[in-house]
Amino acid sequence: MPKAKSNRAAAKRFKKTGTGKIKRGKSGAGHMLTSKTKKRKRSLRKSGTVAGSDMKKMKKLLPG
Repeated sequence: MPKAKSNRAAAKRFKKTGTGKIKRGKSGAGHMLTSKTKKRKRSLRKSGTVAGSDMKKMKKLLPG
């Protein structure tokens, strides 16, 4: 059986952690930043993790 290929678009956006969780960047930091508070913009810089309900889909996209 051939090797499973990872989805390249997903591979550029998500990274696996050592414990098997998947890190992701937060949305909403692209434009219209003047209307957002400093606190909100600061929290958007930090990474988040993918929700447990989406892990099954993510494992298909990133098999490696």
